[in-house]
Amino acid sequence: MPRLNRRSLLGSALAALAAGPAAAQTSWVERLSALTAQANQGTVGIMAGGVDGTYIRIAADLMNVLDEGDRMRVIAMLGRGSVQNLRDIVLLRGIDIGIVQSDVLAFARREQLLPGIDRLVQYITKLYDEEIHLLAREDVRSVRDLAGRIVNVDVRGSGTAMTSSLVLEALGVNAQIAHDPQDVALTRLPNGEIGAAVYVAGKPARLYAGIAPGSGLHFVPIPATPALLETYLPSTLSSADYPNLIPAGTEVETIAVGAVMAVYAWQPGTERYRKVARFVHAFTRRFDEFLRPPRHPKWREVNLAAQVPGWTRFDPGPPS
Repeated sequence: MPRLNRRSLLGSALAALAAGPAAAQTSWVERLSALTAQANQGTVGIMAGGVDGTYIRIAADLMNVLDEGDRMRVIAMLGRGSVQNLRDIVLLRGIDIGIVQSDVLAFARREQLLPGIDRLVQYITKLYDEEIHLLAREDVRSVRDLAGRIVNVDVRGSGTAMTSSLVLEALGVNAQIAHDPQDVALTRLPNGEIGAAVYVAGKPARLYAGIAPGSGLHFVPIPATPALLETYLPSTLSSADYPNLIPAGTEVETIAVGAVMAVYAWQPGTERYRKVARFVHAFTRRFDEFLRPPRHPKWREVNLAAQVPGWTRFDPGPPS
């Protein structure tokens, strides 16, 4: 169907009016109904992250590479964190896919946020990893030293706050929780107002670029315990990542949480299932395009065959 402009729409309106008011009304209703059906036949909505984050840039890449107009319309939207994105996938009309941290499903189960969540949400692919940074003063040498101390975990509802609650609980650390923004926490940490600050971000995180050598701050190791490895991956922070905070040639043990492209578990045979299946097949077929500039460099970390512990993969069936 050719694209309509204002002149052609005006011509249609005048022709319909010439045929009489009733005919004009019928013509407009039918035409708009047809345009609506055409515009929505391939629409896939993706909920991402904030304007300055990586999630929205990943979603924008998906839109720029895969959008084919009415056949497949990919719409990237700003989100408000992993927990809200999960709720939006399940509850909001027009949202099929969302980018979330892989531990959000464990958090949703623990908090009983949504009934039947395991049957409602699946994943398309694991994206890249985000490391958990635990920054503290020299008097904090291990995670156990944080018991009873104030630990900043970013603002309420953030991915860092969610992950911090899961990790501290799994390690049996009963800390006092603060919810300052990350930049504010960095001003409170050196003088001992807080005991540590947690930040979940892909290394190297720009947040720490301004910390000078000899600041008295360091990264505290986070042990990859069996309980944590049910959800997270072992990782390290190195002197190459943070030369001002980690001595040359050394590493700090930590864990990482994967970013996941999550999807509503539409039933095979439904219209929404067919839309998402078409998206998944196009994404897989054209994946090499995400590995080239100007796409985000984090795409180079994606392994389409990677499994996500605790999640079920969306099965798009054979290409149609």
